[in-house]
Amino acid sequence: MENLRGILFMTLAMASFALEDLIIKILSENMPVAQILLSVGIVSVCLLFLVGKIQKIPPLRYQDLRNPIILIRSLSDMLGAIFIVYAISLISLSTVSSILQAIPLLVTAGSAIILKEKVGWRRWSAVIVGFIGVILILKPGMDSFQSSTIFAFLGIIFLGIRDLITRTINKDIPSLTISVYAFIATTLGGTLLIPISKPFITFSLVHLQLIILCAIIACFSYFMLVLATRKGDVSVISPFRYTRLIFALILAVFILKENPDFVTISGAIIIVLSGCYNFWREYRLKNEIT
Repeated sequence: MENLRGILFMTLAMASFALEDLIIKILSENMPVAQILLSVGIVSVCLLFLVGKIQKIPPLRYQDLRNPIILIRSLSDMLGAIFIVYAISLISLSTVSSILQAIPLLVTAGSAIILKEKVGWRRWSAVIVGFIGVILILKPGMDSFQSSTIFAFLGIIFLGIRDLITRTINKDIPSLTISVYAFIATTLGGTLLIPISKPFITFSLVHLQLIILCAIIACFSYFMLVLATRKGDVSVISPFRYTRLIFALILAVFILKENPDFVTISGAIIIVLSGCYNFWREYRLKNEIT
């Protein structure tokens, strides 16, 4: 029963993340990336401070600001957000969402290389096959290659580093606090981009509504993700991260009228299958150990 709840929460989180990406895509049609990051970051920080006050959890702990792990994670989160939002603003949502599915594969590779975790040849093979899927989506050397896809690739590298570092953070640091640092980093990223950004636009009522909605959805996604990891077996619920791609493709096709090509869909399927195999293999190994 706990695993079923975990699967439900994970699916809700992924649907919310896909919806958040859609709103960012809509905002980026006439709003600079710096303004999007700055606006959504500020509203999200305010919302999380409110949640922290309600739950009586300190949203900021100043001793963490001297923790290099927290600082590196926040920097990775900031750079990941910058590159992914840039990618969403320049290329199709379906392409960005497909590339995002490679993050768990990056974490697996990083666990072996950086954290020295044992990763067998089968999981390494799945990682390699998954990155072949990424190459298919990027389409280097092909007429349909878009240089802007490099932003998405750089984005998943930094988000993969973020997720890898998260594994090493002490559990006594509340998840809410980590999320506040992440959104503060996003706000800082938007601020740093101002000198090279296009001129900011005047907010309309629709813009304000979309920004507030985006921030609410971002916070909701975070809570669902936390509930998912706490309510179920991580090895069981983790494959449901890939439902994000399904939701993203539905939104991209029916709302944005995108038409992802065969190569992009094939690459996405390869990445998802490779990731699911990795999760399954990890689950088998844990059961063998226990």
